Amino acid sequence: MAKAKEVKYSLIQQLQAKGADVTLYRAMIDDYIWLYQQFHQMQTDIRKRGRTYTAISAAGKEYEKDNPSVKNVLLYSRQMVTILDALGLDTKTVVGGIGKDTKTDSDECDL
Repeated sequence: MAKAKEVKYSLIQQLQAKGADVTLYRAMIDDYIWLYQQFHQMQTDIRKRGRTYTAISAAGKEYEKDNPSVKNVLLYSRQMVTILDALGLDTKTVVGGIGKDTKTDSDECDL
């Protein structure tokens, strides 16, 4: 998994390559990174507790409760895509090739 710092650097590089490195878009990148971090925290919570978990009601009875992280991860993901769209970034418009830190091992490329 890429670190937030690496993702931010990559997004800034895209802005610079497009000649769009302005305060507004930098702020959007900051929002994207915040969502990115929240997204990964939600994924960690889902791996830890699952899609549902056992909770105890006010009456002291156990019941299965939906993990709110499942809903939130979808919301964060959608908002991240919206920001990328607003920045004009997709697979057809991204500038550059393989990043300097990207592994090019043949096993990695098959994933």
